[in-house]
Amino acid sequence: MLNIRSLTCNPLQERCYLAWREAPRCVLVDPGCYGDDELRLLGKILTEEGLRPEAILLTHAHFDHVYAVKALQDRFGGIPVYLHPDDARQLRFCSVVPRMMGFPEPDTDFTRTDLAEGPLSVAGMDFEVIATPGHSPGSVCYLEREAGILFSGDTLFAGSIGRSDLPGGEYDDLIRSILEKLLPLDPATRIFPGHGPSSTIGQERTGNPFLEPFNEPEEEPDPDLEPVVINRG
Repeated sequence: MLNIRSLTCNPLQERCYLAWREAPRCVLVDPGCYGDDELRLLGKILTEEGLRPEAILLTHAHFDHVYAVKALQDRFGGIPVYLHPDDARQLRFCSVVPRMMGFPEPDTDFTRTDLAEGPLSVAGMDFEVIATPGHSPGSVCYLEREAGILFSGDTLFAGSIGRSDLPGGEYDDLIRSILEKLLPLDPATRIFPGHGPSSTIGQERTGNPFLEPFNEPEEEPDPDLEPVVINRG
């Protein structure tokens, strides 16, 4: 069974996820915790569940997804931070964009581990890294196929898609990523995006208004997928 807890972070309402099969091993996905209060809340969840992160998985490098990366990497003994190399250049905007919006700049002086499309085994879980450029050049999604879970970052949301008007974004690439790599997944695959509520591939395939005229007739979900325990923070 795959366990997931989440918390909503920073003024942009970014979603940070904790995922694990057996405590204390876990991963953190996009820890955008903003300020001491949110870091304390994350620490409280880790303590409640008896978890110790073994890695940080970044779907992309926009500032609202990386606020807590440096602090958490230092706190947990230099755990790897996985990021696609095509998004490393996006880190330079982490000092520009938040300043323009009136937010503090994140500390991006963390050590990165380059990520490539394909398998990634970490903390007792087997992910498939899916390269989904469009929202940013190095955007990726993390699929845990056995449990039918997709951490979709800012590529695909419930009823929406990611922006492509930010530096490095490209609409055609974004649509191609969604249509060719995400929508063909099992319709019962549950989506946990970087903002907003969860959804399923089936729901987005048939009803996402930003994907018209690509919507398809509704499909029945696969009843054989492994159960997932979701506890939203």
